[in-house]
Amino acid sequence: MSKTYHSPFNIAVLAAGLGFFIDAFDLFLFNVYRIPSLKDLGLSGDDLRIAGEKLLAIQMAGMMIGGILSGIIADKKGRVTALFGSIILYSLCNIANGFVHDVNTYAIIRFLAGVGLAGELGAGITLVGESMSPEKRGYGTILVATLGALGAVAAGLAGDFLPWRSAFITAGIAGFLLLLMRVKSMETTMFEHAKKSNAEKGSFKLLFSSPTRIAKYFGCILMGVPIWYSVGILITLSPEIATLHHIDGLKLSTCFILFQIGIASGDLSSGIFSQYFKSRKRILIAYMLFAIAATILHFNKIYNSENLSLTSFLMGLGCGYLSVFVTSTAEHFGTNLRVTVTATVTNFMRGAVTLLIPLHQWIENKFNYSLTQGLATTGIIVWILALIPTLLLPETYGKNLEFIEE
Repeated sequence: MSKTYHSPFNIAVLAAGLGFFIDAFDLFLFNVYRIPSLKDLGLSGDDLRIAGEKLLAIQMAGMMIGGILSGIIADKKGRVTALFGSIILYSLCNIANGFVHDVNTYAIIRFLAGVGLAGELGAGITLVGESMSPEKRGYGTILVATLGALGAVAAGLAGDFLPWRSAFITAGIAGFLLLLMRVKSMETTMFEHAKKSNAEKGSFKLLFSSPTRIAKYFGCILMGVPIWYSVGILITLSPEIATLHHIDGLKLSTCFILFQIGIASGDLSSGIFSQYFKSRKRILIAYMLFAIAATILHFNKIYNSENLSLTSFLMGLGCGYLSVFVTSTAEHFGTNLRVTVTATVTNFMRGAVTLLIPLHQWIENKFNYSLTQGLATTGIIVWILALIPTLLLPETYGKNLEFIEE
């Protein structure tokens, strides 16, 4: 069993943080290399967009399925077991991704990589939370989330230096190096205590047996969706927005990197403020309101590439409530369901992109809106649905995590 850490600078936090770094690096590699890789496979014109959307949806489907599987495994068999299985699968898939020669094989590998990636953040954050003292655990998740955001920045930078095949192979090798670091990882004391109890573990039947748990669960998912609305929709569609408004000189990689630098800064600052003010809830509300203001500015300052780049950074800064959000999500649920919840919540909020795309398209067709108007309307819906549970869910700062859901 692991000991309780009082400093965030420990092996559990480092391993989880580097795991999230590789998770984010891999996840955003496809965004960065989508067009170059598909062109290299012989696609052109509309086929590039169609195949790209298909591959993204398949990868997200893998992550949602993987979130369910890894959460159940982590709560039944152990956090370390789930993390080992996760990293082995996505490392193998990344290396294989460097050798694909057709879109169908590409799709299968991205699906399996998604299944593997899904287990990293939920199990890692839970391992950190359960390994650290209640008053210090927030500092651990700050480092984990910040390293994850830097992994996304690294993916953006890789696009300027590495061919797409080399980038995926590099990600796979990095995963296996992380595996060596985790060889001596131990299960948390909380998990070992829960393992000895007769309570159901990793059970969706138990999770959905209480109206209160159901409300908390779906509330947590809704709280996280705006982050992926921002990066998965607004940032990804920056080139299309620029074209619509006749803006020259905008690079997707610039908006993407600035957003991720913003979110890294936000993860760091929101976590520190949460610890200083001894509150998760107040910081979540404050950063969400900042992100909403930045999004409004984004839609009202679409005049040139410099404005879009600046608002990309500001939106990222507001969406940096991620570190506080994942900490709070883990604190809401008992040890026997904790990873089942955190793994599925973090992956379902990512997977929401596959619903938001047809939603904004339906709004545009139904009301004869432009792309910008459709995205703005979608944003209003997403942010309202996120603020409601944030305001209603209880404070979790300093909560003792050693409890069982029954």
